[in-house]
Amino acid sequence: MKNHDNNLLDLDRKYIWHPYTQMKDYKSRYHILIKKAKGMKIYDHRGRYYYDTISSWWCNILGHNIPRINRSIKKQIRKFEHVLFAGFTNKNAVILAQKLVKMTHPALEKVFYTDDGATSIEAALKLSYQYWQNIGIRTKKKFVFLDNSYHGDTIGAMSVSGASQFNNIFKELFFKSYNIPSPYCYRCPVKKKPLSCDHECLLPLKKLLKERAKEISGIILEPLIQGAGGMIIYPASYLDKLYDIVKKYQIHIILDEIAVGFGRTGKMFAYQHSGIRPDFICLSKALTNGTLPLGAVLTTRKVYDAFYGDYHENKTFFHGHTFTGNPISTGVALTTLDIIEKKNLLGRVESLSSLLNDLLTEKIKDIEYIGDLRQAGLVAAMEIVKDKQKKKLFPEKERIGWKVYLEGLKHNLILRPLGNVVYFYFPLTITASEIEIITSKFQDVMKKVFN
Repeated sequence: MKNHDNNLLDLDRKYIWHPYTQMKDYKSRYHILIKKAKGMKIYDHRGRYYYDTISSWWCNILGHNIPRINRSIKKQIRKFEHVLFAGFTNKNAVILAQKLVKMTHPALEKVFYTDDGATSIEAALKLSYQYWQNIGIRTKKKFVFLDNSYHGDTIGAMSVSGASQFNNIFKELFFKSYNIPSPYCYRCPVKKKPLSCDHECLLPLKKLLKERAKEISGIILEPLIQGAGGMIIYPASYLDKLYDIVKKYQIHIILDEIAVGFGRTGKMFAYQHSGIRPDFICLSKALTNGTLPLGAVLTTRKVYDAFYGDYHENKTFFHGHTFTGNPISTGVALTTLDIIEKKNLLGRVESLSSLLNDLLTEKIKDIEYIGDLRQAGLVAAMEIVKDKQKKKLFPEKERIGWKVYLEGLKHNLILRPLGNVVYFYFPLTITASEIEIITSKFQDVMKKVFN
């Protein structure tokens, strides 16, 4: 069996190109074949286990290998696996759409299904753009986004994401958009202290809209947590202030809840910590507990009506995905949401979040290279700095995040830092004892790396 597993790894190196990966790093080692997973743990070909502290790219809201979800797949696949979604529908897709509408903002009445997070963003951008064209306001063609934001790797999604290693090489392909400062409190763009802040970082938005609102279709942002841009966590009051500015203009608010939706912040959706009123919400990832690809865009009746008319009027939204509304995926999503609700998993977040904060605060207090601890619910991030006083980062060539990742594996932890930011993205099902174990192991990792 060992030889068979090693052969698979050799074949992997021969044939597969992995995402976000410098394949040279995996030429000889650091390569793991996963054989099974259960709850918070995944198990490799050598019999070692790892705590999946980032929910496998933020998807597994319930942990791995959930029996009810497995049964849901079997139940649907006995009937049929997939049918085109243009002119046809299926029960799971219908019931899920109804459920999503009822659990989000009252203004959102329509669901457009997609395949994943990036395709949800693409659909929302195109819907916003075509809306203004359909109603005859043809000057509104641009979007506003936040620095340090990340909305996906497709061309449209990259065009409304902050400059980073994910997209810099492709910037000549982007369509023109406007960026505004990120609410990066640890590195405040206007040099304010948290207690003296009135969200002055939003003044550039106010100025931009005053001068160019007539050409702006929408503003897109990640509520509360800017994910891949560095796990930048900001207060809900920022969303309220932003909404006060934007609501005076004819501009769509597009919320990217792909990573933060479905409970990790303590509410079903992160925007619900504020009073912001979205025109679009983009969903994916935890929607199916990471079991199958599925995305969705929720929008208003007003937007929907702008596309409704006779075929010859050219108002149709000519956009779609092969697996749109897939009955197996939508069935899994229904099961995932049902488990969250029936087990009252949101009710656990506050106490577990408090425990996580207490433990991390204690564990990292003697680690001089952690400059900032930030947290929202079961998401926590620590920014590693070379100089705490000056908030100076380690040079990129030192690959501090990579060193933390490799040491984490030795301590049974999957830690996949974003540059100099180490983070946890826990499932709602994590236990208090698991949090204690993981934070203790994390302390050991950091001491090993920096001592």
